[in-house]
Amino acid sequence: MELYERHRIVVDPGQEPERLDKFLQMRLSGVSRNKIQSAADTNCILVNDSVAKSSYKVKPGDTIVVLLPYPPHNEELVPQNLPLDIVYEDPYLVVVNKQPGMVVHPAPGNYTGTLLNGLLYHLSGTSGTSGLSGTSGDSAPVAPSPQPYLVHRIDKDTSGLMLVAKTEEAQAFLAKQFFDHTIERKYQALVWGNLDDDDGTIEGNLERLASDRRVVHVTPDPDRGKHAVTHWHVLERFGYVTLVECVLETGRTHQIRAHMRHIGHPLFNDAAYGGDTILKGTTFSKYRQFVDNCFSLCPRQALHARVLGFVHPATGETLHFEQELPADMAALLEKWRAYTAASSRPE
Repeated sequence: MELYERHRIVVDPGQEPERLDKFLQMRLSGVSRNKIQSAADTNCILVNDSVAKSSYKVKPGDTIVVLLPYPPHNEELVPQNLPLDIVYEDPYLVVVNKQPGMVVHPAPGNYTGTLLNGLLYHLSGTSGTSGLSGTSGDSAPVAPSPQPYLVHRIDKDTSGLMLVAKTEEAQAFLAKQFFDHTIERKYQALVWGNLDDDDGTIEGNLERLASDRRVVHVTPDPDRGKHAVTHWHVLERFGYVTLVECVLETGRTHQIRAHMRHIGHPLFNDAAYGGDTILKGTTFSKYRQFVDNCFSLCPRQALHARVLGFVHPATGETLHFEQELPADMAALLEKWRAYTAASSRPE
């Protein structure tokens, strides 16, 4: 899920000419001028559909659109020495291979032990830069103890690659890529059933269920929910389950989990979306025992964020990362391969 908020403001007819940053600071409660400046510097402020700088003088009738990343954490966040798998790090950002079972940020019931707690501790011993300048060999100003700034997140029981900024300006730059859907993200998922085609696209607005706000679903009303598009491709078939690659065009909460359930193929062992029971296969007790063993082997939804690609906020270079499946999903697939091979042998 992306972590940004979008504001749209139409300037009043009687508005006197005023600098854009000062005007927005008055109109956006609780947003600092530095954050507004970072948004302007990273092309996250549009006036009448054109990129605008902080010095722009606001006029009556102007339509202003502002994209702001959410605050990274609150005062309850404390640094903790937690095991983290750092894939890449520089003064502007860090790429983490998040382990299954780790919550990304503090929330009711999970105020400690989160990825942000661990990153705050990790970053407390490093230095960062105060801006996005100095990329041509110039010495950039050094700011002690950079902070972790989220630009997206993945579910607690999903594993894989996550991108975290280390400055507000880098956060704004990266959040804009998520907003524009230019981030490269590919997931691997084991789903129930044998899909009819090798490729497909799921498009459907997602909204939270009224009966259970922790779960989202595809709404039949095109005027409700958030637009979501998932492209999928079959990687390997096991008869009763299928390994697919999912490419996110948008990044909504539980998008892959809800979309795959919508087309009748919930993720394997996804309790929230009906995948933690036997949905395909035989009635033999030996098969039921096999599936139960698979559930124990991978006690979570079988979903892994394998590929992450983005444009670096300082250098402009396109970075690309791939992360192999974690041990539980790799063992799960090997178990299904062995079962499928044994089942196809002639008596």
